Amino acid sequence: MQKQAGALMRAEISEAPARFIAMIERDLQKLDVTALLEARAIYTIARGSSDAAANILAYEMMQVLGKPVTSLPPSVFSLGAGVDMRGAVGLVISQSGASRDLVQACQGVQDHGGTGIVLTNTETSPASQIADLSIDIEAGPELAIPATKSVIATLAAGMALLGRLAPHYQPSCKQAAEQMRVASTLPPALDGALIAALQTGDPVYIIGRGAGFGAAQELALKFKECAALHAEAYSASEVLHGPLQLATKPLNAIILDTQDPEIQPSLDIAATRLSEASARVFRLSPADFGVPEARGASAAAILLYALYPLVHDLTLALGMDPDTPETLAKITDTV
Repeated sequence: MQKQAGALMRAEISEAPARFIAMIERDLQKLDVTALLEARAIYTIARGSSDAAANILAYEMMQVLGKPVTSLPPSVFSLGAGVDMRGAVGLVISQSGASRDLVQACQGVQDHGGTGIVLTNTETSPASQIADLSIDIEAGPELAIPATKSVIATLAAGMALLGRLAPHYQPSCKQAAEQMRVASTLPPALDGALIAALQTGDPVYIIGRGAGFGAAQELALKFKECAALHAEAYSASEVLHGPLQLATKPLNAIILDTQDPEIQPSLDIAATRLSEASARVFRLSPADFGVPEARGASAAAILLYALYPLVHDLTLALGMDPDTPETLAKITDTV
């Protein structure tokens, strides 16, 4: 029997809430997290969707732990001579844990005095085998090439780890599980309106702030890799520094609002300026999907779960199969 286009991606999106809940509720009390607690800084090392997830988690970790969490390119170790990692943790995030540059980066972190920790959906991966600590996100087999449920499970794993590091964050994990249980996807009318706008083929800005910026990076990547749509992610602040000029030509803008009070003025200004420059602006928050109290990483996870079906539906509407984008492979081996 011939597979229906998009059937795999649709099924895996539908699995995402259960995978998120199972992961964020997992008991990690037996993990030795001394290195994380004592670290002067945490450096995330990832590519693609995993890097977007890392960006979301970085904002959450900085807010809760009060220590710097920032991205370090794998090429520092795979192509370069490495950097001093004494007193630091390298947090490698990879669904496959098999890309050579990420494996080399994990080894490089350790060789330069740091602790290598891996979040992966492949427990026996090469990166997991050499890490000081490996956490299996247990998203289960992901057969569609674009990552969906594994991205959302990665966010849950990072949040659960943060709950292990900071006991006062554990109620936030419990609340996030409850929020994901009730979250809905796009209402048909809004899904139709967005698809109609995006089918024009006009470029798309995905705008966020804080954890919403990482969600914006992931949604922009999904539009590119599935629907071959030119989409770029920007911070609500950064988009005003030059990129706003593109809104004077036909442009769609999707603003991802994680509902954090401190980012509202920034999102408001970006929405106003983009609209004034003639962009078609859509602002979406977890409240649109039944979760008005979600914030931060939890809100980002809900927005991704809610909007992955938009990518799926748009790709089908454009005559392509979101399960098997033409130029992609499930494991991208980079050096």
